[in-house]
Amino acid sequence: QVQLVESGGGLVQPGGSLRLSCARSRNIFTVNTMGWYRQAPGKQRELVAQITRGGSTNYADSVKGRFTISGDNAKNTVWLQMNSLKPEDTAVYYCNFVSFIGTEYWGQGTQVTVSS
Repeated sequence: QVQLVESGGGLVQPGGSLRLSCARSRNIFTVNTMGWYRQAPGKQRELVAQITRGGSTNYADSVKGRFTISGDNAKNTVWLQMNSLKPEDTAVYYCNFVSFIGTEYWGQGTQVTVSS
């Protein structure tokens, strides 16, 4: 069974930075895309950022210019660098890997809280 293990969440003041990491436990499929989603209380899960195997990236409008996604296909790892954090970025962040046949894998989620 493939597991995605996340780390890097926590409490940070507005304007601060955090770096999330997500690593895959077993290399049994070829990754097509890696991404980060988030879900705030009472809201639907939303895409934050995504990166393809070829390196193309896609960001939610709300995080453009502040967040940067990067990935290492060989290490089966994806990162999300979050700068200039705002209280509205508070949510549980989930990493997501999608294989070439469309199978999705999710991390367990890591809490990010932006508060003074």
